[in-house]
Amino acid sequence: MNRLLLACSLLLLTPAWGQSPNGDALFRQLEDELPTPTSTRAASGAPGHDYWQQRVDYAIEASLDESTHEIRGKERIAYTNHSPDTLRYLWVQLDQNLEAPDAEALRIRTTDPVGKEAKKSYQELGFELMREAFPGGHTIEAVTDGAGQALAHRITGTMLRIDLPQLLAPGATQRLAIAWRYTVRDISTYYSRTGYERIKGDEQNAIYTIAHWYPRLAAYSDRYGWHVHHYVGEEFALEFGDFEVQLTVPADFVVAATGELQNADVVLTPTQRERLAAARTAEAPVFVVTPDEAKAAQASKAEGTKTWAFAARNVRDFAWAASRKYIWDAWGVKVGERTVMAMSAYPNEAEPLWSHYSTHAVAHTLEHYGRYLPYPYPVAWSCNGAVGGMEHPMVSFQSERPEPDGTYSAGQKYGLISVIVHEVGHNWFPMIVNNDERRWRWMDEGFNSFLQQVAEGYWEQDYPSRNDFRRERILGYMAKADDQPIMTNTSLLIEGGNNAYAKTTLALTVLREAVLGREVFDQAFSEYCHRWAFKRPMPADFFRTMEDAAGVDLDWFFRAWFYGTDHVDLAVTGVRELTLLTREPEVDKPRAKARAEAARQNGRLARNAKQPKRVDRHPGLRDYYNDYDEHAVTAADRKAYAELVEKLEPYERELLRLGRRIYVVDFENVGGVPMPLPLTFHFVDGTRETLQVPATVWRRSIGGKVSKLFLFERELARVVVDAEDVQADVNPENNAFPPAIRSGTLELTKEEEQPNPMQLEKQAAEEAAKQAEAPPEKE
Repeated sequence: MNRLLLACSLLLLTPAWGQSPNGDALFRQLEDELPTPTSTRAASGAPGHDYWQQRVDYAIEASLDESTHEIRGKERIAYTNHSPDTLRYLWVQLDQNLEAPDAEALRIRTTDPVGKEAKKSYQELGFELMREAFPGGHTIEAVTDGAGQALAHRITGTMLRIDLPQLLAPGATQRLAIAWRYTVRDISTYYSRTGYERIKGDEQNAIYTIAHWYPRLAAYSDRYGWHVHHYVGEEFALEFGDFEVQLTVPADFVVAATGELQNADVVLTPTQRERLAAARTAEAPVFVVTPDEAKAAQASKAEGTKTWAFAARNVRDFAWAASRKYIWDAWGVKVGERTVMAMSAYPNEAEPLWSHYSTHAVAHTLEHYGRYLPYPYPVAWSCNGAVGGMEHPMVSFQSERPEPDGTYSAGQKYGLISVIVHEVGHNWFPMIVNNDERRWRWMDEGFNSFLQQVAEGYWEQDYPSRNDFRRERILGYMAKADDQPIMTNTSLLIEGGNNAYAKTTLALTVLREAVLGREVFDQAFSEYCHRWAFKRPMPADFFRTMEDAAGVDLDWFFRAWFYGTDHVDLAVTGVRELTLLTREPEVDKPRAKARAEAARQNGRLARNAKQPKRVDRHPGLRDYYNDYDEHAVTAADRKAYAELVEKLEPYERELLRLGRRIYVVDFENVGGVPMPLPLTFHFVDGTRETLQVPATVWRRSIGGKVSKLFLFERELARVVVDAEDVQADVNPENNAFPPAIRSGTLELTKEEEQPNPMQLEKQAAEEAAKQAEAPPEKE
């Protein structure tokens, strides 16, 4: 049992409620901020008994023309209205219109202010010229109903409205078809989330990473109705359904896609089919298409085309990657009683990094994200291309490669592992737990970045997580005046990376490590994942579920971290040792005399003792009080003590004889975010003890300050708050009393002299002369 004893009273002074800006205000419940629970969204955070969501099933036939980079498609759609509302029209997302010359995203694009002598990157100016010339955007060739009758429609930006010939009643299904085409953009130089890449040195072959490529039904929800936010670069809100997709591509292409391959007997050789089957039970990844086979394919293009058929069940989207340059490896990973195929597709230029790490990173993600919610799909792909990191159901894109000579840095190695864990991890958020990325980016990127960090901790000891490297930056961001709440709509975010990714990751890490503890947090977070798998949660559903499943009031935490812009800065501002007065004169008066004599031995009084005194020269000035000893024990003192003891209860007499050291420690919430006080007490004898004071101690604060009384058997040397650095405190300098001497490093530098213009000209002339004198190179 911990021998540290806490006094029952938390404060030496009890404030009147409402006087402190850091007290009751920060612990006010979130009832005013959260929407009222309904029959579709329960007060517990679970889906209500009337919860509903729409369903959209697709059958798509599409072809890729490698010579023009054009994709043509026809899709048949079955839209089922599970809402209680009657619909007159449907909204469809045409996300490729982001690439149209008149796209809103292009028209609202800004640049940094410039002065008289401006500097801009080649990339920025080149992008503007490229967009002027590129004929991007969807061309809609036909919109018809299930019987082939044309439907009235209107395109506005990235949204297509389809007017229905008849009202779509609750429970009814509308069938329609859309024919379309668009040109895929070269993203080798100018980045986009989708496009094709030509690798330097092999420009005749392309790698296609294709996403948001077909017209997709917009989401319709109980909270917002139609989700009609236009696409200007943020991500997506979609409905679940089944997909049957046929992709016609050059005959020597390898295709990785959402869903299971349905016609391996048509598109794969017998040897490749045997390898794929063997991979299901292999001990390590198996090549389905080997590096040598990929080299041979890219060396001589095959004639004709092949059609790859895929089927995907209960997904919200479909994406694919294709190239004749692709190596393909696969590995069967056990997920419960099922086998999931973890697979990777990559060119030889990605070797040896990809064959060594990619599929292992996919398998690692399935294992450790799966602790919160088992992966429900049959395959999980990692595909290399120009897209730096992008997620889709069952398939993800990432661009990291080694150097051309095959070497790679530690940053490239861990960068690849991390981006794969992150992008494959997006299968959980938002592909399974289907949050609205266009409104609440943190529910997508923040949750996923947090679980990425958790999973990285299982890869190897001291894994260099990029979230650890971001920590100082995000702490600085949170301390800035222009910090935004996490609960900021995606379209209004100024620093999305710092806010939606890093700040949310930090908030969840603090909640797991410092507030709830890992076991309670993991159980509650898993409950959230299970409740909202294949459904569309809102922020309130998350907040309420975490409280409901953890059994802890967390409104104070969510208010501070998600709705506020304060930061964590807890300080130990003072420690005072108190000597207990026993009231026994033989004990207290000698102690008081010793303190008085000690005071006279220091400073001014000690120096005054050496000075000549008037009373010594004139003894007549002395009287009774010159010889009076206020610390002498008198009969009156003894009588008063006896009378006091007689009146005391037995437990009160015991307290007067308490042989403990008494300390009062002062704390201040400088940053404004209320947090627990994880305390470490260091004692003079070299021992130490720890204690966690709940965050609710700050309910009683006055001006952000509280004091607590502690009883110890040993002499206290130092008090430290958050010694393990788990609370994201922006200023550790004030976390201890007395403060520690902090160490650092000093590097001496010397400025190098720069050559003047005459010297540069002379050097250039000398170099030219040497080149002129050199013998010509032999051919």
